[in-house]
Amino acid sequence: MATNDRVAAVDCGTNSIRLLIADVAAGPSGQPRLTDLHREMRIVRLGKGVDATGELNPEAIERTRVALHDYVDLMRDAGVTTVRMVATSATRDARNRDDFFAMTATELGRVVPDAQAEVITGDEEARLSFSGAVGELSSAEGPFVVVDLGGGSTEVVLGDGAGVQSAYSADIGCVRLTERHLHGNPPTPEEVASARFFAEQRLAQAFGVVPVERAHTWVGVAGTMTTIAAVALDLPEYDSERVHLTRLRLDDLRAVCHRLVGMNHDERAALGPMHPGRVDVIGGGAVIAEVLADELARRADIGELIVSEHDILDGIALSLL
Repeated sequence: MATNDRVAAVDCGTNSIRLLIADVAAGPSGQPRLTDLHREMRIVRLGKGVDATGELNPEAIERTRVALHDYVDLMRDAGVTTVRMVATSATRDARNRDDFFAMTATELGRVVPDAQAEVITGDEEARLSFSGAVGELSSAEGPFVVVDLGGGSTEVVLGDGAGVQSAYSADIGCVRLTERHLHGNPPTPEEVASARFFAEQRLAQAFGVVPVERAHTWVGVAGTMTTIAAVALDLPEYDSERVHLTRLRLDDLRAVCHRLVGMNHDERAALGPMHPGRVDVIGGGAVIAEVLADELARRADIGELIVSEHDILDGIALSLL
């Protein structure tokens, strides 16, 4: 591709599908830079029930197709010349994933011939998230531990200005944890304890691979983290500019997580910045976030979380240069 091109990045996860249309160009130092033209997120719950059935629900595939069809219309209107769509945990696990990928080929082919979604490994997902998350942070704050807390998986990545040093994709996310453990409205103390124990077990595998004790700064990305930040800021409605690069003391983070887990459905839905599609799964995300806070404080003496709106979408777009 040229050194200045209009690209589209699509991230299709367990809970949401997101679009970034941007101009990518080489900056003064030769490093690629993004100029955002359009960002959008829709909750499609592609991975709903996959953990139990092993298959993608046809209705979920259709919800995703409708969103992707609209995204492709936006790409064509914007004059996009290159597109990359990645699919993560839900499609890695599904027996009928060929149905999903055939659908993406049909839709994406309307803007770039022969394009289709690709399954990426947890390791590549982690590296793309890292490159997107730390681009605006000073290298003096590194090494960084970047956590991408998704619907079906959580990526833990250690790196600095020179790149990624270590990464692990843990088989746990807000949808998966909620479906397995948090059934009450609100969850019972026993359910919360079970969820926390499960989160600790899965994340221990990540900490056994990624030496987070070397990190100086924790950066959190994706919808659970940004929603927690918006609630902590007491925003009347979601505001990505206010949320981006918010710094939360871990005590404040724990307080918000505890509050979210203890709420019932209607109380969570009434929160101004809460997206309707996150109401049912934010409790599971909050449990995971609280476990992460406790472990990173203990292992690396980290006292705050930086929440970034820039994540795997930005990494996907940058990978096209």
